Amino acid sequence: SAHSLMFCLSSDGFKMYVVSRCDFNSTELKDIKYIRSYYYNKIEYARFDSDVGKFVGYTEYGEGNAETWNSGAYLTQMKAEKEMYCQYNIGIWYKNILSKSVKPYVKLHSTTPAYSQHPAMLVCSVYDFFPSKIKVSWLRDGQEVTSDVTSTEEMADGDWYYQTHSHLEYTPRSGEKISCKVEHASLEKPLITDWDSSMPESERNKLAIGASGLILGLILSLAGFIYYRRKARGRILVPTN
Repeated sequence: SAHSLMFCLSSDGFKMYVVSRCDFNSTELKDIKYIRSYYYNKIEYARFDSDVGKFVGYTEYGEGNAETWNSGAYLTQMKAEKEMYCQYNIGIWYKNILSKSVKPYVKLHSTTPAYSQHPAMLVCSVYDFFPSKIKVSWLRDGQEVTSDVTSTEEMADGDWYYQTHSHLEYTPRSGEKISCKVEHASLEKPLITDWDSSMPESERNKLAIGASGLILGLILSLAGFIYYRRKARGRILVPTN
């Protein structure tokens, strides 16, 4: 995980900014790295890295600054930031944010693959979960499917939640059971969603509407035919000499 803080100064179109970053895997000091980068017009010219223990310059100007900072009290201050700034705030983040999790919800639907040796494809869409790390897999009759599976990255929704989508291309077999398996920190056990191969309700509705339209069309056609026959019978034919 990482957290960044940026300070920016600008004058007459030239921009100088400083980014402080905490990279961490836990709240332990050994798992934390503090980085402070200095930029001028998008070019990083100097950096302090707690793993290196001193400032390093990347340009002529940056090398001069690094040499000055490494010989003064500023270096001592930067070395203390790993504990004073990073570890302190990381403890707060873990307590109030990073330890929280939100359960995902899953939607399964079928589609026809554009270019594939298989005639069918299932899509397992997983929505509104946190944190972002998640595992989505497919089961076919209880056995994990390892081929013909493609998945997207975990995509941020911009509201702390994430979504991801996994695609399974397959050839349907009679009596088989296909499931989407989701594993996430918010779940005590894997969330398994079975695919119902019967026609979805929306498709049944479409079929019912289509059939109703066909029947109505036939009724109107029959009514028109009967009306025409009756009119034809009622005509009086007048012979001509």
